[in-house]
Amino acid sequence: MSLTTKLCRPLLSPRFISTTTTRLMSDTTAYNCKALNVTQAAPFVFNVELNRPNKMNALNKAMWEEVGEVFTKLDRDQECRVVVLSAAGKMFSSGIDLSDLSQLASVVYSEDDIARKSMFMYQNIRHLQDLFTTIEKCKKPVIGCVHNACVGAGVDLITTTDIRLCTTDAWFCVKEVDMGLAADVGTLQRLPKVIGSQSVVSDLCLTARRMGSEEAERCGLVSTVFQTKEEMMSAAMDMATMIAAKSPVAVQGTKMNLVYSREHSVEEGLDQVAKWNMTMLQSEDLMKSAMAAMDKSNTEPPEFANL
Repeated sequence: MSLTTKLCRPLLSPRFISTTTTRLMSDTTAYNCKALNVTQAAPFVFNVELNRPNKMNALNKAMWEEVGEVFTKLDRDQECRVVVLSAAGKMFSSGIDLSDLSQLASVVYSEDDIARKSMFMYQNIRHLQDLFTTIEKCKKPVIGCVHNACVGAGVDLITTTDIRLCTTDAWFCVKEVDMGLAADVGTLQRLPKVIGSQSVVSDLCLTARRMGSEEAERCGLVSTVFQTKEEMMSAAMDMATMIAAKSPVAVQGTKMNLVYSREHSVEEGLDQVAKWNMTMLQSEDLMKSAMAAMDKSNTEPPEFANL
């Protein structure tokens, strides 16, 4: 038996795994929502479902606030390692709730001082942006699942996710230009980095045309297209379960560095991951993974403590 095997065998023992997991595990956070339905679909996998089917999952103030609250909690919840974002009803989202938009219009057309109205509008827009950005900042990978329509703010929402899947009947529309405004909650900033073609992005954002599932897959907005919502959700859960079985240190570090590198130069990204790994390479997860890879007789993945 090699020295490495002797040193690392205790890391793989059930006793070590049990005590370590108990030490780091926290109680699952309670998620009490009205506009969202949050469930633990599998061990370490949570499903966040837009849940206003009678309103075509239009994003109202309550849903917007709950998105920020839920993903902030999921980021801290040790029982969560992967999130699947989906929607109830016949479509993913019809975009912003027009009744909320009319409330903003009442501010615009009021007789208040323009400086004060402008500051109110700025703060409101920044707040809505920050609520969606919680998905991007959540250290747990988020898999977006789109069926049927994904319009306006729905596109803002899915561009914050890490992996996107859709059904054959899915279509995407950056609708804001038809509503007399520029999209202001993330599409204009994130979609060019998701698709990688400024021409296609400008086409979609300036014409407000529909992009079908085939084109969405071709340009990289989604990675896979499925015939039905059931097939899509099954594949998403399988993917989430696969990711959740891996080291949370490795998975969360990978997401955080991918997001960082997207906004920084290659050199800055290299420096950032070097700083990350100067600590994380000392994690027990590395040795557990290495030992499991060398143990050909055991097909089960190693168990990792919560993070």
